Amino acid sequence: MDMHVATIEPPVTGGSPPGNRRRLSWKLAVAVLIVAGAIAIAWWLLRGPAITVARVTRGAAAEIVYATGSVEPETWSRSTPLVRGRIIERCRCEGKAVKRGDVLARLDDREATATLNDLHALAEFQQREFDRQSQLLSRGVASSQAFQKAETDLARIKAQIAAQAQRLEYYRLVSPMDGIVLKEDGEVGDMVEPGTILYRIGLEKPLWVVADVNEEDIPRVKVGQNALLRTDAFAGQVLPGAVKQITPAGDPLSKTFRVRISLPDDTPLRVGMSVEANIISREKLDVLLVPANAVVRNNLFAIEDNYARLRKVEIGIRGTGFVEILHGVSEGEWVASPATANIKNGFRVRAIPVEAPAP
Repeated sequence: MDMHVATIEPPVTGGSPPGNRRRLSWKLAVAVLIVAGAIAIAWWLLRGPAITVARVTRGAAAEIVYATGSVEPETWSRSTPLVRGRIIERCRCEGKAVKRGDVLARLDDREATATLNDLHALAEFQQREFDRQSQLLSRGVASSQAFQKAETDLARIKAQIAAQAQRLEYYRLVSPMDGIVLKEDGEVGDMVEPGTILYRIGLEKPLWVVADVNEEDIPRVKVGQNALLRTDAFAGQVLPGAVKQITPAGDPLSKTFRVRISLPDDTPLRVGMSVEANIISREKLDVLLVPANAVVRNNLFAIEDNYARLRKVEIGIRGTGFVEILHGVSEGEWVASPATANIKNGFRVRAIPVEAPAP
């Protein structure tokens, strides 16, 4: 008996094959991503560039003159040798009190002493010659010229002895004043030249800062003005001072004038420390302030409803961190800080507030 196997064919329907459908889905996804990206970019561009802004505040505006210098005692002196010599003795008295005339160091004076001894020996000979000529002259044997020569030679030797005796004193370094030995230099055995500073003697208090001010700034500096002092030794601290003296004549080479800034007795500053000084030449209280980097050529950008608006402002005191605004903005407004080149007048911006340091 023959058996027949029946097969069922799938119905033929219209539409694309599966491969075509996958390609269409991929293209649609890409199109959606492109459209979404374009929308995101457009939205981002419409928001404008991100800028940092700061508020217009009130505070004290200060105009300062910058200077650098070092701390010195108001009363002090240097001790230097007047002759060339080798140190054979020193007091090792740094930080100790000394009196005027106290010996601080001695130089080798053996050669000078030998010269003095030779002069004394020569003086004895000249004295004998003078006495002999005196006796001869009294007896009418010697001439007056021989007597006068002997007298002159004796006087010359005595003057040389006095000068050499004085020179011997130069081999002793003595304190020129009552005070504290602030610094002691040189060791036993060192050969030192005339003028070499071996000792600094002074009073520990009061102190002042001896600073140099540029000649173009000196007209703004007056005696009595306050100064704010900074030094690496006391990082983060602002120390007080006041202008006490201004040197009448400047240095034409460095184009600076010397200014002395007095320090309070309780200052932590010590002799020899280097100091940066901000001398307050002018100060006003309770004025409108904006960060200094917000103002460019008497213009700034005020932020109104996320749009940058260029404002012309009138400037008062220009400080290092802040600028006084006389007209053009109001307290509480936001301004671009810093005013960078990518900010355009009338353009939309994204303002990011920053906390400005206190004026």
